[in-house]
Amino acid sequence: MQNLAFVIVTLLAALAISRCNAAATVRMQLTHADAGRGLAARELMQRMALRSKARAARRLSSSASAPVSPGTYDNGVPTTEYLVHLAIGTPPQPVQLTLDTGSDLIWTQCQPCPACFDQALPYFDPSTSSTLSLTSCDSTLCQGLPVASCGSPKFWPNQTCVYTYSYGDKSVTTGFLEVDKFTFGAGASVPGVAFGCGLFNNGPRPLSLPSQLQVGNFSHCFTAVNGLKPSTVLLDLPADLYKSGRGAVQSTPLIQNPANPTFYYLSLKGITVGSTRLPVPESEFALKNGTGGTIIDSGTAFTSLPTRVYRLVRDAFAAQVKLPVVPSNETAPLLCFSAPPRGKPHVPKLQQNMHVLYDLQNSKLSFVPAQCDKL
Repeated sequence: MQNLAFVIVTLLAALAISRCNAAATVRMQLTHADAGRGLAARELMQRMALRSKARAARRLSSSASAPVSPGTYDNGVPTTEYLVHLAIGTPPQPVQLTLDTGSDLIWTQCQPCPACFDQALPYFDPSTSSTLSLTSCDSTLCQGLPVASCGSPKFWPNQTCVYTYSYGDKSVTTGFLEVDKFTFGAGASVPGVAFGCGLFNNGPRPLSLPSQLQVGNFSHCFTAVNGLKPSTVLLDLPADLYKSGRGAVQSTPLIQNPANPTFYYLSLKGITVGSTRLPVPESEFALKNGTGGTIIDSGTAFTSLPTRVYRLVRDAFAAQVKLPVVPSNETAPLLCFSAPPRGKPHVPKLQQNMHVLYDLQNSKLSFVPAQCDKL
C-alpha cells in the first residue's frame, strides 16, 4: 500500500448523533490524555511520539477503507491525545470519548458488559436513563452502519439494531445502536442522539457528530500540552469566529476521497525547514486513485511522513540546529540533540494555541493563532 502522509492538527469524529438541528453553538471541553499524571515534559513528548508512531503503523498496515482505531487503554486512560467530556441520558451520566477525525461512530461501553476493557469512568448504564430508546434494524441510522443486523430474540431484543464496528488494528466493538440525550458544556443538551452501546469490546457513514447535528462547521483549539488550561471544541460557529484571532486567517481546501469518505484530506504542496524548501515533489503527497494523500488527524500528535521525506526533514533540521545528535538507542522514538549545559540553542517553537475551523459547507479548512482557553 502506498505511504500516507499524515498532517497533525487534530479534531472530531469519534461521535455520532441523530438528525436534528443545533439551535446555537455547542461548546465542549477537552483534556489531554496525559493531563494530571505528573509527567515531565520529556516523558510527555516520548508518550506522544509512541502513540503517533503506533497510530500511523495501524493506518498503514490496514486496507485503505478501514476506519481508525480509537486506541487501547493504559490504566484506564486511552492512549490517544485528546478526550472530550460530555454526558449521556437522563439523569446525565458522565462519559469521556476520544476526539478522532478518523472515525465516524460514537460509542461507549455499557452495562451489563460481558467483555469490556478497563476505563476510568463507570460504564454507561442504559437501564437508568428515562430518555433512552433502542433503534430498529430497519431504521435509516442502522442501515447507515457498515455492519448491522436485527437482534435475535434469543440474545437481543427482537428487531433491535445490533452493530459490529471494526478498526484497522483488528479491534472490534459490538452492541446495540441506541438513542438518548447528550448533554454538553454549560448545560446545553441535544435529544435523540444515536450512539453505539458497546457490550463486547476488543479494545477500543453519515453518523458523525457534525453530520447528525446538521451543522455547517466545527472547530478545535488546543492549548499547550504541558499546561493546565482546557482546550475547546465548538460546533456550528458564528460568522465572527476569528474576531479574537491573533494573526491573519489562512485557508486551504478540504479534499474529498470517495474511497475513504471518513477522513479529512488536505492538499499538501511542500515542506520548508527554516527558509529551505525541501526537494520533494507535490506528487509525493498527492491522492492517487483513492490511496496515498495527506490527512488531518485529531488522534495523532506528531506528523508522520513517508520515510524518504522524513529523512530530508531530519537532515535539514539537524544541519540548521548544528548540535550533535544523541544516539537513537538512548532517545527512541525521538530525534534528540546534545545541548551545552548553559546554552539555549535556537529551535523553532512547537505551534500550539491554533484555532482550526472545518468549514464543511464550503469544503475549506481555516486556521489562525488564538488564545484557546479564552474562546
